[in-house]
Amino acid sequence: MLTIILFGLIAATAEVIGGTLIVLRKEWPRKVQEYLIALSAGFILALVVFELIPESLALLGEVASLYIIIGFGLIHFFEHTIVGHLHFGEETHHEVMVSKVASFSAFTGLFIHAFFDGFSISAGMNFDFSIGLLIFIAVLLHKIPEGLTVASVMLSANHPRKTAFFASLAIGVATMLGILLVFLLASVDQKAVGIAFALSAGAAMYVGASDLIPEINRSTNRITPLIVFGGMLLFYISKQLMESILG
Repeated sequence: MLTIILFGLIAATAEVIGGTLIVLRKEWPRKVQEYLIALSAGFILALVVFELIPESLALLGEVASLYIIIGFGLIHFFEHTIVGHLHFGEETHHEVMVSKVASFSAFTGLFIHAFFDGFSISAGMNFDFSIGLLIFIAVLLHKIPEGLTVASVMLSANHPRKTAFFASLAIGVATMLGILLVFLLASVDQKAVGIAFALSAGAAMYVGASDLIPEINRSTNRITPLIVFGGMLLFYISKQLMESILG
């Protein structure tokens, strides 16, 4: 349990670091953001296809498909049905995101997203530590861009810098809440961990295919799409290393 909490804290800290970079007006090169997002997208999609979906089906049977699509739908509902406009990386479209209502909507979407990040890490590690570690890597790769996003959205809506920092801190807390909820579910019913794992598969699928890939497609840098394949290769190498180390 303490090990999983530690990994959750690392992911949450990366979120806060991203927000702090914006609040302190430190420049974060756009290319670095794009490369992290592309690497994360490739890694997550490979993780979903080769690990999360097969393991969910093996654990729950056909009913896993229902929970996978629910996990997918939940992220879509909170991030894009309610919010309607949400990008990863530093928000530069000030003419779009100017109202405080829009900024709080974006914050809500990212809060739910971060909650499912923690939820996915914890569910994965409760089921199979090596799979959970792969989920952790996938989440960590896009945590700093996520922190950049929430803080820059707050600033573009003319919130004080203190509010922007606390927004990134709250997103980090959401990650920890996701981590802890799985422990609560596990103490009630072990089958609930299987459901949590299937929900995580759907959520991760949405993050990779709907959140991250569109950001890559918006880039004018032709190297960025190639890095998606690097993320897939990184997944394969990480998986092989963990199998050899953890057995």
